[in-house]
Amino acid sequence: MIPAIGSYAVDTRTDRVGQVMGTVGGLVQLRPPGGGREWDCPPDALRPAGTGEELRARVTEINRDRTRRLP
Repeated sequence: MIPAIGSYAVDTRTDRVGQVMGTVGGLVQLRPPGGGREWDCPPDALRPAGTGEELRARVTEINRDRTRRLP
């Protein structure tokens, strides 16, 4: 099952958390929290992010947004 776009998932091959951005060629595209280069992951190597993992990802995004706004 492919996670919903915008949700967080864990690439079980690397234990990296990413935000689901879409699918291309049967692969799920994940973006690191706070931005960065997307990577592709087969759907069978994904699991939903746990509550703590999602919270850490959201905090990372908030912190990155704040530092981008500083003069």
